[in-house]
Amino acid sequence: MIDVILGSSFIFVSIIMFLCTGFVSRNFFVGWNALSVTILAVGTMIVTYSPFLYSFYGNYGKLYYKLFDVAQTVTLPSMILFVRQIFGVGPYSLIKISFRITVFYAVFCLSFMTFNLLTHDKYNSIYFLFSVFLFGIVMIASGVVLVWALVYYCLKKNKEAYILCAGLGIFLVTVSMEILWFYIKETHYELYLWKWGVVCFVISLIVILGKRIAHNYEQVVAYSKKLEMYNNELQRSEKMEIISQLAASVAHEVRNPLQVTRGFLQLLFERSSQEKEKSYLDLSINELDRASAIITDFLTFAKPQTDNNGALDIGEELEKIVGILIPLANLQGGEVNLKVERKMLVRGNSSKFKQCMINIIKNSIEALNGEGKIDVFAQIIEDKVHIQVRDNGEGMSANELEKLGEPYFSKKTKGTGLGLMVSFRIIESMQGEIRYSSVKGKGTEVNINFPILKE
Repeated sequence: MIDVILGSSFIFVSIIMFLCTGFVSRNFFVGWNALSVTILAVGTMIVTYSPFLYSFYGNYGKLYYKLFDVAQTVTLPSMILFVRQIFGVGPYSLIKISFRITVFYAVFCLSFMTFNLLTHDKYNSIYFLFSVFLFGIVMIASGVVLVWALVYYCLKKNKEAYILCAGLGIFLVTVSMEILWFYIKETHYELYLWKWGVVCFVISLIVILGKRIAHNYEQVVAYSKKLEMYNNELQRSEKMEIISQLAASVAHEVRNPLQVTRGFLQLLFERSSQEKEKSYLDLSINELDRASAIITDFLTFAKPQTDNNGALDIGEELEKIVGILIPLANLQGGEVNLKVERKMLVRGNSSKFKQCMINIIKNSIEALNGEGKIDVFAQIIEDKVHIQVRDNGEGMSANELEKLGEPYFSKKTKGTGLGLMVSFRIIESMQGEIRYSSVKGKGTEVNINFPILKE
C-alpha cells in the first residue's frame, strides 16, 4: 500500500505541473515538461510495480506490466533531457549524444512492444531481452555518462551539479546494486529499493528547478531595478538636453542687452546726487549682475569649457580652494580641515575645477548653520583620485538627495540649483563621478572620483 500512496503522490504532482505548464516562461518550458514527464513515469513505475495491485486487482496484471514498461522506457530520455536543459550538451556533447541514443532506444522499445501486443505476445522473449537486459545496460551506460558529466561540472564548482550529484548518486548506487542482484538471482528477485533512490533523485531535480526559477526571479527583480535606474537617468538626460539647447540658443542674446542696461544704470548711478535714487540704482545693478551670473552658469552647463585642459595636481588645487573658503567658514563659526596627498594628477581645466569645488564646499559651509566642521580629503585609490568632502551640518533627506543636480532645485531661499548642476557637468566633462550620501540632522558626504593622469 505504501508503494501505491508514494506512486500516486508522484502522479498527482506531475498532473499539477502539467496543468501549470501554461504559466511557465519559455526559458523553463522544456525543462518543466521534461521533469513533469519524469515524475509521472516514476510514479507510474512505483504504482504498477506494487504487489498490492496484483494481489487485489490481478485481472489487470498484464496492463500493469505494460504500463510499467512504458514508464520505464520514457523515464530515461525525459530525465536526460531535463539534465541537458540545466547543464547544456555537456563535455564533448556527451549528454546530447546520450539523449539521442536513449530516445532512439525508447522509440524502438515502444514500437516493439506495440508489435508484440498486436501479435499476441508471440515475440515476448525477444521483447524481454530488449526491455530488461539491454535496457539495463543502456541505463547503466547513461548513468556513467551523467556521472562523468556531473563530476566535470562539480570540478567547475557548479552548485546545481553538487545537488544533482547527491540525488543521482543515491539513485544510481541503489539501482545498480539491485540490477546486479537481479541478474545474479537470474531475474528471480523483486526490486524494491530502487523506488527510494528514485525519490531522492526526483527531489534533487525539483530542488534544481526551484533554484533556477528563484534565480530567474532575482534576475528579473535586478533587471527591473536597473531599468528603473536607466529610465530615471534617461529622463534626467532629456531634461539636461532641453536646458542645454535653451541655454545655448538664448543665453548670449539675453546677456548682451543686460550688459547694455547695466552700463547705462552705472552711468546714472555715478551722476545721481540723491541717496534714495542711488540705492535703487545700486539694487538694480546688483540684480542685473545676479542675472548675468545665472546666464553664465547656463552657458557653463550647456558647454563646459574643455579647452585649455591640462594636468592638474588635485592637492595643490584643493589647497588654493580651501585657502579661499576658510575665511567664509570662520565667519560663520565653522572650520575647514584639509588632508591631501601629493602628485595626484588629473586632466582638466583649473578654473572650472575651482568653480566646481568652491560650489560643493561652499554648500557644506552654508549647511553648518553656525559652528561645525568640514573635512576635505584627497588620495589615490585603485588608479583613481578620490576626493571626499564631509560636513556635520543639517544634512538632507532621501527625497532631497534624489533631486540634487536637477535644475531649479535648491534649499537656499534665492538659489536656482544651477551651481550644483554646473558642478555635476564639470565633473562629467572631466570623466569623473560624483556621489552624495547624507543623513538628516547629522551631515553630508560627497565622494568624487577622477581617473588618474599617468605621467
